[in-house]
Amino acid sequence: MEAKFENLFRNSTSKWWQFTVVLFITLFWCIGSYTQSALFKKADNFFYDFLLQITATGNVSSQVTIIDIDETSLSSVGQWPWPRYLLANLVKELSVNQPAAMGLDILFPEPDRSSLKNIQRQFRKDFVLNLGFTGIPPEMQDNDLFLAHIFRQSDIVGARYFYFDHFNKKPPPLRVAFDVIDKSGRLNANQAEGVLTNTPQIEKALKYTGFLNNKSDIDGLLRSTPILISFKDQIFTNLSLSTFLKAHQIKEVEILKNFFGLYIKADKYKIPITRDGYIHIRFTGPGRAHKVIGAADILNQNYSPADIQGKILFIGSSAIGLNDIHHTVFDPGYPGLEIHAAILSSIYENCQVIKPIWFNAFISGVCIFTGILMMLLLFFSSSPIVLLTGTVVWGSLLLISSLLCFIKLSVFVSPVSPFILTVFTFVFASFVRFTAARKASFGWFKMLAQAQQITIEAIVSLVETRDPETGQHIVRTQNYARALAVHLKESGFFLDILTDDYIETLYRASPLHDIGKVGIPDKILLKPGTLTNEEFEIMKTHSSLGRDTLQRTARGDHDNYFLMMGAQIAGTHHERWDGKGYPDGLCGEMIPLCGRIMAICDVYDALISERCYKPAFSHEKAMNIILEGRKSLFDPKLVDGFFAIENTIISIAAKHKDLVFEVNAGV
Repeated sequence: MEAKFENLFRNSTSKWWQFTVVLFITLFWCIGSYTQSALFKKADNFFYDFLLQITATGNVSSQVTIIDIDETSLSSVGQWPWPRYLLANLVKELSVNQPAAMGLDILFPEPDRSSLKNIQRQFRKDFVLNLGFTGIPPEMQDNDLFLAHIFRQSDIVGARYFYFDHFNKKPPPLRVAFDVIDKSGRLNANQAEGVLTNTPQIEKALKYTGFLNNKSDIDGLLRSTPILISFKDQIFTNLSLSTFLKAHQIKEVEILKNFFGLYIKADKYKIPITRDGYIHIRFTGPGRAHKVIGAADILNQNYSPADIQGKILFIGSSAIGLNDIHHTVFDPGYPGLEIHAAILSSIYENCQVIKPIWFNAFISGVCIFTGILMMLLLFFSSSPIVLLTGTVVWGSLLLISSLLCFIKLSVFVSPVSPFILTVFTFVFASFVRFTAARKASFGWFKMLAQAQQITIEAIVSLVETRDPETGQHIVRTQNYARALAVHLKESGFFLDILTDDYIETLYRASPLHDIGKVGIPDKILLKPGTLTNEEFEIMKTHSSLGRDTLQRTARGDHDNYFLMMGAQIAGTHHERWDGKGYPDGLCGEMIPLCGRIMAICDVYDALISERCYKPAFSHEKAMNIILEGRKSLFDPKLVDGFFAIENTIISIAAKHKDLVFEVNAGV
């Protein structure tokens, strides 16, 4: 009863210790999830990319067309930058086809050096020459004015770029094209320090503008981009959003809040954004998925007006040399120009990715629930199957729920943190239980080994009651055998056999070598004189009796290496190297190594021991008899090894001598 109570107490204490560790891990995990440290953010991004890939449809909006100043256009018309009258002609040609809106992904911060006006100024400065041009209208002498004129006529949406690392000494006055009213009170758009604008002529001509800023994550992948930026207490819109609003004739948008977080309400459209004014881009595949028309084809009028009319156009360049490319989950060279199209496609296809404003707190709560669930499983389930089943079910539920939310609602709620916590807790619990089970198994093994040893001693004692003159014979022979086996291994012999387990089993099984003597009649076993031939034949049967008894015992347990070796030793320790031994007449290496080792150890100890039929021989005489039996009675290698450890043999014999026996090495 006391032992049962003690085991119960130990099990309870172990579970409470596991409970405490899981609680600590859970709290650590919750803090990491809530603060979104680099490790947790990286894990969430990995799962986000995975969801994008498995849900990608490749569908893009047909309402967006890209006008690309691509490599072909640059090689056919001229290298970048183009003269601005050429860009003006491109815009003019497009506006004739009445697109819904045009967004220009190009910034003109410096005057056009190819303008005739600027060429005259440069020659006057460098060569003191006054160049004159005749037959050229005044509006064609300044490319910036000409481009500004075309921009004014086409109502194109121009570009700006905001700085966050330095500021303008004299910031230019900026026109706010669209009113952004924050009715949520939660918007905290990034505050820009400076701005890069077009030349004054072009800037004045632009009624609508949008910024070009993009920002990749720390791993270099573009997943989200700012859609709103604050500068000088005013909110400015991204080029993609500005062009969208221009196309739908929307002058004012509102920032509202719903269950998932903030969103931009633009007429009937709802555009989810983050608290800092970012939008998660729903990429559906590699770049060049949208309708793309080369700028050279537009200038050469080699296009279909249907691809322009009523469409939202984005004009820019995807040329590699201009380095406006981004790394996305689908494409390491996604054109920056097409990012605007991808944003509008997600709006029109109503598949914008939503990352809830309560994401961090929710995931932390799920982590706490996960920790409690796993602690309950640890505390109340003793079966590993229950723990494994609970882990698989909960982990699957986390993954499936997240996948369904993304597919059905476009809501991204990463299950990675609670999932990893689930797996980690399971691994921890499995390790603890494995360690405990191993410790318990080791305890049972020790008990089994002790019981086995006690059984051996009982059997040996039984043998000694039949043959009292054996005394310490069994103890000495098992020590001889181990010492000889260790020496042979160290000398490089029988390395494929003499493993540590083999030697230890040999030591423990060698006492069974004479177990068959129990079946020999007393009148033969205890006869003081020489045995007759008939009596000797009966005496010889102790080898087969011992072997058969141990083999029958081991028959139900084929993995019992101990009993199998005991049977070999009992059955072969009287075989001879020349094949004249008994009971089977085996010779040479046909005799198991354990039997050959036991043979030499048994003969030596019998020689130096007093028996009812003979006096004790001296160590020297016994060794001479052993030497005479080399190649006839015993394995030559074993005889050489036995002589090599002669001092050890003497020491063992002296340590375990019979009460009436003393080793006399000199007699």
